[in-house]
Amino acid sequence: MKAMYSDISIPSDNAVVNDLLSTGGMSGMLNTIWLIVCAMVFGGVMESVGLLQRITEGVIHWATSTGSLIASTAATCIFFNLTASDQYLAIVVPGRMYADTYRKRGLAPENLSRTLEDSGTVTSVLVPWNTCGATQATVLGVATLTYLPYCFFNLISPLMTITYGYLNIKITRIKNQTAEKTDTLVNV
Repeated sequence: MKAMYSDISIPSDNAVVNDLLSTGGMSGMLNTIWLIVCAMVFGGVMESVGLLQRITEGVIHWATSTGSLIASTAATCIFFNLTASDQYLAIVVPGRMYADTYRKRGLAPENLSRTLEDSGTVTSVLVPWNTCGATQATVLGVATLTYLPYCFFNLISPLMTITYGYLNIKITRIKNQTAEKTDTLVNV
């Protein structure tokens, strides 16, 4: 129980292992937890006052094709990683913003989910002031901008998602529910 709220250390003969096995417990993570809670409240307020809808309308106006919609979604995720400083907001807020648009354009929800993951999740560790970037830099003991050039997957993933969107590769469509209902009625 003490490990949950206070410092803990598991001693060994190796100084590096001692450093890895020493932590501040849950109290050491409270700053990150507070940041996440504040970010979620911010997202809830933005949605409840209609700001998300207003922002979405402005962005969707320019997204005329499937590729441009996926590019807009990826850019929004990266924008939220940079401005909201939290990975959860960079996934949840764009997900709520674009869900109806993907549905209206006949795109299956897995397209939105993949885009959110490929751009919101993987780029969060590349932003020094984001909760993920700050946590990784602290745990690794390496500044975010120092390890950034070596994060090939994190840098390439959003670009591949956008490319797949424009080339219409692995884009799943929603089945025509009206046609299915008609076929069912005819068969009955």
